[in-house]
Amino acid sequence: MDIVNTARRRTTTKAYDRTRRIPQAVVDALRALLRLAPSSVNSQPWHFVVAATEEGKERIAQATEAGFPFNTAKIRDASHVIVLASRAAVDDAHQDAVLAQEERDGRFVNDAAKKAQQGGRAAFTDLHRYDRKDVQHWYEKQTYLALGTLLLGAASLEVDATPMEGFNAEVLDKALGLRARGFTSSVIVALGYRSADDFNAKLPKSRLASDVVFTDI
Repeated sequence: MDIVNTARRRTTTKAYDRTRRIPQAVVDALRALLRLAPSSVNSQPWHFVVAATEEGKERIAQATEAGFPFNTAKIRDASHVIVLASRAAVDDAHQDAVLAQEERDGRFVNDAAKKAQQGGRAAFTDLHRYDRKDVQHWYEKQTYLALGTLLLGAASLEVDATPMEGFNAEVLDKALGLRARGFTSSVIVALGYRSADDFNAKLPKSRLASDVVFTDI
């Protein structure tokens, strides 16, 4: 696989072929990519809601009907839709769960290494919680790292995708019961296979020139 050509071919899909479904093995691979995505100090402050049924997609689509109707058909016609949600606040129980999982996975050679990891994560978390007072924004940035992993991974698996911020977060959070679990929706991603009506797939890709976006020092 040539990852540069994969990125070059990737486009944001505007219309989906609702008759085509993503094979379960490919869905499983995309789920694995999300689970393996990087995050600052391994904070993993996210939750992913995967809609594979018409009922599930409709619950998500209702958050676009008022104000963002241009996204509704993408959600309804896609094979699968994933809502990437971020933690709304620091949850000490979650941090304990992450540490326990790291220990089960054998990441600590001794108790000192475990305490160092715990202290480092607590220090960065408290920096954003108390000093910068931007912990929700910091958490959402980690979720967007997962988004990038998902988009490139989907393209490499020849799955089309559409990331969407055009939705009513309050409506979506309520429909999915996210806030009761300490999360809020950050971005929606439709996944599937583009239809012949997808005008964006026919357009040439456009990006600023390399000498504009890079500085070599």
